[in-house]
Amino acid sequence: MISSLPQLGSLKVKVWLNGKLVDESQAVVSIYDHGLLYGDGVFEGIRVYNGKVFQAGAHLERLFNSADAICLKIPYSRDQLNEAMNQLVQTNNEPYIRLAVTRGIGTLGLNPYLCRGPQVFIINDHIQLYPKELYENGLAVIIARTVRCSPQMVNPLVKSLNYLNNIYAKIEAADAAVAEALMLNQYGNIAEASGDNVFIVKGGEVITPPPEAGILKGITRGIVLELAGRQGLPKAERDFTPAELYAADECFLTGTAAEVVPVTHVDGKTIGAGKAGPVTRTLMAAYKDFIAKS
Repeated sequence: MISSLPQLGSLKVKVWLNGKLVDESQAVVSIYDHGLLYGDGVFEGIRVYNGKVFQAGAHLERLFNSADAICLKIPYSRDQLNEAMNQLVQTNNEPYIRLAVTRGIGTLGLNPYLCRGPQVFIINDHIQLYPKELYENGLAVIIARTVRCSPQMVNPLVKSLNYLNNIYAKIEAADAAVAEALMLNQYGNIAEASGDNVFIVKGGEVITPPPEAGILKGITRGIVLELAGRQGLPKAERDFTPAELYAADECFLTGTAAEVVPVTHVDGKTIGAGKAGPVTRTLMAAYKDFIAKS
């Protein structure tokens, strides 16, 4: 289980805010910003390995696609934001980046076209990770009562600042004293975890829900699917039910912070042998190797 008292961010880091490096204590946005008032904005969480921003191009592509989907014009180019991230990492040398674009200062009404202009900030600081032992022993998770927002309600392909749906599920996980919660979609199939994508392994096949299931297309998810192919593992993007999950040989989660982490118990039921299985371990090792070579 993740500690209930995570390490807070450093108070000595610099933050990139609207084109300038400022002290963390001076990096502020208005209380009238629609990002704060309504979750109106987009973001990316990005890892840094050995001083290098990991998969920067893929993350920036998704950021701009998310912004386009909500009619939010980012006032910087991809190259400018990439340069800003590298500048910040050289200054802070921390392992995680949070890049966010808010709608900016507006009225107390909903109309986004009355906002003065986007605010862009980049944080490079700590990230709370799963404890090392969980990569050996696996996570215990639950299936949340909270249902994932359907694509017809809020497009889950957009990585927006509005994460209340996910937070509901995370509250359920915390109340159950487990590390994570899986969410069903409106059809009763497994969609994703509150902050990660989910995979199962059955008969050697690596299976993960398709985008149509109401998931965020994770950067790590895509890499793991590619690595499964390189390893000669059969793979599929298809729906699966809780019953199929309980009967799976293996289960694991993928995400920027989590990387690849095994799941060994769901709703108190043991998955497979109750430990990280051979396919999961193969993909964990392949992902580490991919990082080292990137």
